Amino acid sequence: MQAKMELLKHRQINPAFKPLNLRKTPLSQQIVFKMLSRTAVRTANTLVTRRAFHATRARMSSPYHYPEGPYSNLPFNPRGKWFGVGYWTFMTVGFFTPFGIAVYQTYKEQ
Repeated sequence: MQAKMELLKHRQINPAFKPLNLRKTPLSQQIVFKMLSRTAVRTANTLVTRRAFHATRARMSSPYHYPEGPYSNLPFNPRGKWFGVGYWTFMTVGFFTPFGIAVYQTYKEQ
């Protein structure tokens, strides 16, 4: 009785409403419907079960792997005493080298 009331309610809103009856639909349409629903469920599951790297710990925590975390992949220590001096020396040499080469090329004897 309740189901009939629901059907009447949907037909009043949309007169072209027809509930999907898998017993009367052709087999090819049933297979396509099932395949689409499986792929939709599969993609929904993969989106939900994907591991968030910020929320879970690393699974391989053995002493034979490289350390992880901030600053662990750098070949220098940015927290050291002389880091600022070395950094600015490197940047200054890198910036002024092309200008020095240009001046040298301009004033050299040919």
